[in-house]
Amino acid sequence: MIDLLDKIFFRSQNLDYINIAFKNIKKKTQINKIFDSINSFSKNSEVRYVGGCVRKIINKEEVDDIDLAVNLEPKEVCEVLKKNEIKFYESGVKYGTITAVIDDFKFEITSLRKDVETDGRHAKVEFSQSWKEDASRRDFTINSIYADIDGNLFDPFSGKKDLENGIIKFIGDTDKRIKEDYLRILRYIRFFLNYSKNKHDLNIIKIIKKNLTGIYNVSSERLLDEFNKLLKSKSFLKLTKDKDSLEIINLIFPQFKNISIFSKLNSFAKKNFFNVDLIFLISLMIIDSSDNVNYFIYKFNISKKDQKRLLLLNKFYSEKITSKTFTRKNLNKIFYYNGREAIMDIIYFKIFKSKKVDAELLKLIDDFKDKEIPVMPFKADLLIKKYNIPEGKELGIKLKAIEEAWSNNNFYISDQEVQKIVSS
Repeated sequence: MIDLLDKIFFRSQNLDYINIAFKNIKKKTQINKIFDSINSFSKNSEVRYVGGCVRKIINKEEVDDIDLAVNLEPKEVCEVLKKNEIKFYESGVKYGTITAVIDDFKFEITSLRKDVETDGRHAKVEFSQSWKEDASRRDFTINSIYADIDGNLFDPFSGKKDLENGIIKFIGDTDKRIKEDYLRILRYIRFFLNYSKNKHDLNIIKIIKKNLTGIYNVSSERLLDEFNKLLKSKSFLKLTKDKDSLEIINLIFPQFKNISIFSKLNSFAKKNFFNVDLIFLISLMIIDSSDNVNYFIYKFNISKKDQKRLLLLNKFYSEKITSKTFTRKNLNKIFYYNGREAIMDIIYFKIFKSKKVDAELLKLIDDFKDKEIPVMPFKADLLIKKYNIPEGKELGIKLKAIEEAWSNNNFYISDQEVQKIVSS
């Protein structure tokens, strides 16, 4: 049975756009199958929307993921899903999260929790039956709003009112909330830039700065993941105009030396900002004439593929740019040896860094977008058969020399030139 206080004090009927938005989710997904399955599991079982999807609906934003909270333990959630033939996997069962999948749409279902112990990175949790207790452990009031399937809200900390008034407020004691998970510092910046209609609460800024050293307890993966959410949020470009937010980001990521580039993007860069990925945007901030790229790679755990992208861009722009740098002949050679992504990175980097958009660079993007990578016409078998070169080190040296001459000549080489290289 739902708690009486829950009914009287915290629920609100929303016969407006909120209800319509939740009805649209029912039309677009089979979310009702999850609600029906869990709500009918026992007399007291209940599931509700929570967090980002509720916040976005209230703020009239597009909902791109759906999080649910449930007053069942994870093993019971699994039992319900299995019984009703709903596919699922135990994505974060240690922290009470099960991911259900219906028609390729994912729903994260998390059991109500209370924190028992925290160290600024991870929390030891116990599962709870109390919605208010679960709400109390969340970070901001705007993220502690729940809704039933029809959009009736359970809002114990007046998050809807704060969202409408543009107030970003921690639940309870700010210092305690941050010490529970230092990543909340970055989350504060993201939510402030996207939702605030007011100036920073100076006390919050003071507490954040006091706790900044704790951010180094957070893994590099989590830091970059949260920074990526900030980068891709609709109001990221406000960052450079917000003195306090920018100062905090600079202190957390001192490697982002060129972050001010985002205050003066040209028209092409603004238009394509959300079409480029995290690593490219990071390259704009870290590539300079120092060893900053190597330092970033040392500090942050990124894939070998991403390391290679950053190092190639850094090498290209560390060398002197001449009239030959952006010739088709030179770019074609880079394209052949490094691939499409590399050449696009190089051209996009140049455009993003420029005050004005060069029409020739835009044409290069169109040219390389669908261009086929040249295929080296000479293979080892041909040299062995035609020129009687035995397998071994000499064959490799000759083949590499032919390839170099061919690529330097815009992917053409005559038989005479091949014969000359083979005979030398």
